[in-house]
Amino acid sequence: MGDIAVVIVTYNSAAVLGDCLGSLDQGGLRPRDVVVVDNASKDASTEIAGRAGARVVQTGRNAGYAAAINAGVATLDLDALDAVLVLNPDCRIRAGALTTLADALAQDDKRGIAVPRLVSPDGHTHPSLRRAPSVRGALAEALVGGRRADRVGEVIYDERRYERPGPAVWATGAAMLVSVGAVRALGPWDESFLLYSEETEYALRAADQGWTLWYEPAAVIEHIGGEANTSPMLAALLTVNRVKLFRRRRGPVSSFAFYAAVVLGEAMRAATGRRTARAALTALVRPSKRLQALP
Repeated sequence: MGDIAVVIVTYNSAAVLGDCLGSLDQGGLRPRDVVVVDNASKDASTEIAGRAGARVVQTGRNAGYAAAINAGVATLDLDALDAVLVLNPDCRIRAGALTTLADALAQDDKRGIAVPRLVSPDGHTHPSLRRAPSVRGALAEALVGGRRADRVGEVIYDERRYERPGPAVWATGAAMLVSVGAVRALGPWDESFLLYSEETEYALRAADQGWTLWYEPAAVIEHIGGEANTSPMLAALLTVNRVKLFRRRRGPVSSFAFYAAVVLGEAMRAATGRRTARAALTALVRPSKRLQALP
């Protein structure tokens, strides 16, 4: 596998975009095309992209992550490509990561998505791998939370898992290399999520069609991230989208049980004064308070 394109979604990303674009040369595999899709930034994001030689696509509004990815992919010549890298602007490519990720994807025709080891700027490995959403996992996360729910919860914290390559159910969408075969077969990303859970839906839909998501720890990409941990608005959107996705894929009884478990967890954390949990709980129990469009 040799020819890849990169699609980067920006929204007021000037503080990080230059380093992201500059790091592409470190990846070992020179992208054939780099597209920056801008969601109506009010800063210098588009100017930075242009100076770096990227093609800029304007959505004209804060359209969300999936819509921007779709807009970027629509401009690519897929016939000339082997894969498309979807990349957050707050990512930095470490040495050889693109070559390693592309090689991992090319080893099996049914590998539709390859994801790297994501690390923080200080080198700490992010817990980026996930299990399938489940009522049992949501309940464990509600009652004991975080790492204590590691064996059944959605987030995989076990450090040993991040040392070995292998298939995963889904992974956070900060950096995903998708084969052109999968891009064509899966079609557009689901724009109804605006932000969060769109990568979950995409990976689960890929698995439904027989594509494997492959985790490759030898490919390392630095990712800053973490806004949903501090922004009440984003935390609420993330939580509501988790429930929405589960409802789309499961029956009414399981969906209600999942919703109840998530509500329980957010209520317990809201009671401790956590602002993000209060916002998530309000959005869960009062549909009129749910975000319908990104500001």
